[in-house]
Amino acid sequence: MVVFSSEREVNEFSKAEEYQGKLQMQLLDDKLMHSVLQDDNKAIDDGKIIEDGINRGMSAFVPNMMFENMVKNFSIAKQLYGEKLLRLISGYDPKYLERNVRIPEFQKKLKKEIEEKIENLRQNKLLDNEGNITDKGIELASLSLYIEEIDNLIAKGIIGEKVHKQMSHYGEKNEIRAFKKGDRYRDIAIRKSIKMAVKRGHDKIKKADLRTHERESKGAVYIVYGLDSSASMKGDKIHTCKKAGVALAYKAISDKDKVGLVVFGTEIKDSIPPTDDFGFFLNRVTRVRASKQTDFQKMIEHASEMFPAEDVTKHLLILTDALPTVGKEPEQETLAAVSGAAAKGITISVIGIRLDGKGEKLAKKIVKLGNGKLYMIRDLKEVDRIVLEDYYNVR
Repeated sequence: MVVFSSEREVNEFSKAEEYQGKLQMQLLDDKLMHSVLQDDNKAIDDGKIIEDGINRGMSAFVPNMMFENMVKNFSIAKQLYGEKLLRLISGYDPKYLERNVRIPEFQKKLKKEIEEKIENLRQNKLLDNEGNITDKGIELASLSLYIEEIDNLIAKGIIGEKVHKQMSHYGEKNEIRAFKKGDRYRDIAIRKSIKMAVKRGHDKIKKADLRTHERESKGAVYIVYGLDSSASMKGDKIHTCKKAGVALAYKAISDKDKVGLVVFGTEIKDSIPPTDDFGFFLNRVTRVRASKQTDFQKMIEHASEMFPAEDVTKHLLILTDALPTVGKEPEQETLAAVSGAAAKGITISVIGIRLDGKGEKLAKKIVKLGNGKLYMIRDLKEVDRIVLEDYYNVR
């Protein structure tokens, strides 16, 4: 679990402060962890290879198969693996690969590069002897994903947030009142205290002169991150949505809230109830692979069961790029599930990634019934910002 301080903004964290001793990576040895944290390109690239392979739907790296796919039909290989993975696994730019992949001498070099790269992953126990991704490989991919997104958050900054009106140490400064036993010294309003002492003719500030900021509570928020893992999400889309999930968990858990995960396709592939264990969330979201169709009804019904019965803010955030395609009447079944969730006090927002007109129309119905918000996205770079914006709207 990562421990956060709600008193600090994201851009104040250094890598050494944020990562060391907090992620509880059980399998990564100290040397490998240190390499990643010190921006060792080789270790970072190894993590990216594993993470991008997962995003492309791969469970194993087989050098002969990858080589043969590139040589046989490079266009199809590019669709299967994506340009990023081709570059990382071969050491060559995809455009250079495409121009030279038919040349016999280059093929020998290419095959050797791929074999050596995958053998190196095996030697580091990131892959097993059959090329399957190991738990250690998942951990390195998680760390790579984490660092990439936190660096991105620091570059972008964090946007504003809402609060509820109950006193809390973790809320925003609001009204000024007399200091009393149990108040934190850091909340003392210095200027107001000095003014009170002067007004009373005191040459020194006395305890009775002290004034303190009253803080507003943000309340307990439980969010379930609903991630569409249908085939159309493969590659950059699912990678970007994973990063956005990391951003959400990073910020929400630092604010003492909890974040859960439900991964859906034709069935529920994975789910975790709202948690404050960031490392656990990170590991699970890293493992998500894209495949098959989407079943919104099952996802919404399953997510509804993941929230606690207690009186807290309950919110489901769905990320998708397509209409529901499973069931006799998928749209009607989806809306019925949304109504059921709303009856339990669960709000629902949708982030639509390049939805068509029909998909946008359904998304509008979902958020209207679910008392949430609809965000239409064309640029994938905006996903994490929008995810955080939705979180702030819920708070």
